[in-house]
Amino acid sequence: MAPPAWAVALAAFCLTALAPPAAGFYLPGVAPNDFEKKDSLLVKVNKLTSIKTQLPYSYYSLPFCKPDTIVDSAENLGEVLRGDRIENSPYTFEMREPQMCQIVCKISVGEKEAKLLKEKIEDEYRVNMILDNLPLVVPIQRMDQEDAYFYQHGFHVGAKGKYLGGKDEKYFIHNHLSFTVKYHRDEQRDVSRIVAFEVKPYSVKHEYEGQWNDKKTRLTTCDPHAQRVITSSESPQEVEVGKDIIFTYDVDFKESDIKWASRWDSYLLMTDDQIHWFSIVNSLMIVLFLSGMVAMIMLRTLYRDISKYNQLETQEEAQEETGWKLVHGDVFRPPSNSDLLCVYVGTGVQFFGMLLVTMVFAVLGFLSPSNRGGLMTAMLLLWVFMGLLAGYSSSRLYKLFKGSEWKNIALRTAFTFPGSVFAIFFFLNALIWGQKSSGAVPFTTMFALVLLWFGISVPLVFVGSFLGFKKPTIEDPVKTNKIPRQIPEQAWYMNPIFSILIGGILPFGAVFIELFFILTSIWLQQFYYIFGFLFLVFLILIVTCAEISIVLCYFQLCSEDYLWWWRSYLTSGSSALYLFLYATFYFFTKLEITKFVSAVLYFGYMLIASYAFFALTGAIGFYACFLFTRLIYSSVKIE
Repeated sequence: MAPPAWAVALAAFCLTALAPPAAGFYLPGVAPNDFEKKDSLLVKVNKLTSIKTQLPYSYYSLPFCKPDTIVDSAENLGEVLRGDRIENSPYTFEMREPQMCQIVCKISVGEKEAKLLKEKIEDEYRVNMILDNLPLVVPIQRMDQEDAYFYQHGFHVGAKGKYLGGKDEKYFIHNHLSFTVKYHRDEQRDVSRIVAFEVKPYSVKHEYEGQWNDKKTRLTTCDPHAQRVITSSESPQEVEVGKDIIFTYDVDFKESDIKWASRWDSYLLMTDDQIHWFSIVNSLMIVLFLSGMVAMIMLRTLYRDISKYNQLETQEEAQEETGWKLVHGDVFRPPSNSDLLCVYVGTGVQFFGMLLVTMVFAVLGFLSPSNRGGLMTAMLLLWVFMGLLAGYSSSRLYKLFKGSEWKNIALRTAFTFPGSVFAIFFFLNALIWGQKSSGAVPFTTMFALVLLWFGISVPLVFVGSFLGFKKPTIEDPVKTNKIPRQIPEQAWYMNPIFSILIGGILPFGAVFIELFFILTSIWLQQFYYIFGFLFLVFLILIVTCAEISIVLCYFQLCSEDYLWWWRSYLTSGSSALYLFLYATFYFFTKLEITKFVSAVLYFGYMLIASYAFFALTGAIGFYACFLFTRLIYSSVKIE
């Protein structure tokens, strides 16, 4: 028996979404570079990062060896917002030409330099480098599997330790780098493509013979002539005032079977894909449970109620009925603060459009991990252009609520959410700037963001509002009474606060496992590029938000409470509260942040993320209830 078409389609989607990009298909800006033997390879340096402080710093903020002139690489908007500062370095290789114990430079450590190095070693800062658009990684062997490695972003500036028999902790710097460049060779053309860039850092107290003669000095601790190689940090280089530090490196070239198109696979390798599948199955169970409830409501209860209600002949019989039918004259009465509801619904639609388009492009492979900052740039630009949808949806709803000032609602939609987020972002950026971190967004970039907001987003919101307001008013399926009906006393479980808080649990439960991996990739600087799983979870989130809102909306209407507008938005939107609480739990259990500024940054950014999640999930729940109420009341005959 052949499998159903939907099963084949789902399997094909999963295989496509989770598989690496096909060989031979290259995205703009990420085409391969072919290197011949002895071609020059330029190593670039990026920011210093720490999972303890979350504050990036420029590589040359520490007393490292510098090239004759420091040249900044052009960075896109996403890279600048991430705090990337990519510059050239004094490390230069020649393709397929191994080098041993090459001297980079010697620096003298003063009080200022020693203080800086010790601070960065204490905060476990890592040095990030780039070669041929590949980040430098430290391969670390897995304890549970032989010949299996996971990759750490960059190498630590140094380490703390004690001398044998000593009591005091000392600071040691990693001043010798043993690089390995792996390449895939095309034997026909005799050209090579770089497929991996790895390093093993060592701390070595270098010694030399005679006078210091820059790079021509002959070291006794490692010597290419005598084939003396550094393989351990037995005699480490301590960070001491008044002492010199000599920086050296080796580079080895290894041929690899990995093809250029698959070079990111080892970086992005999922060792925990079973957890992701468990997350999907767990979420699907929630969806099936809610779908069963919705189906029961729609097929049994509603069908029976509507049939019975339509068969009633006299007004007296109709008045004897109870439940959702009785509030037909009030169910479409505009809510209090209807303008604000329109604004937040529009903002949620804007987020929905942005995320949907971003994920489709990511699943299709258009947002390559080699294009640093590409994902953030794409999301930012999509958010700006989706202002058109925000304006359109908010003004359509505004007109339904008998509003007449469409410019007023457009202005509020364009400024309410972005304005509050920009205020938080500006405050956090001032804190980062005060710490002299490279993560501080420069004035020019801040100006560009304001220009995107005022120059593109705001006009598009107004255009969308104008188009939405020109459309005919959405007709209600039943007439609204002039005098509002009195709402009877509600049971304790139908209390608005209680039902709203209960409603947010299931949408959060559908995404919280995937949320753990997203938080880990952001705050613990690990690779996350499994958009196939994320897209499935996003679809499950949409269905869960819609169904929980419909179920609770139905129970509310059955209790003769017709104030469903705001509650439908807040029911699924309350999942943002659980997201923020989970982020707080994650902060205290998984992160080692000790600095106050870093903690403020974490909670500030998670507050923005939770606020955005509130707008997104709230809008999904609102539209689900909006369509549900129109469907059921259009099926009832009203005299």
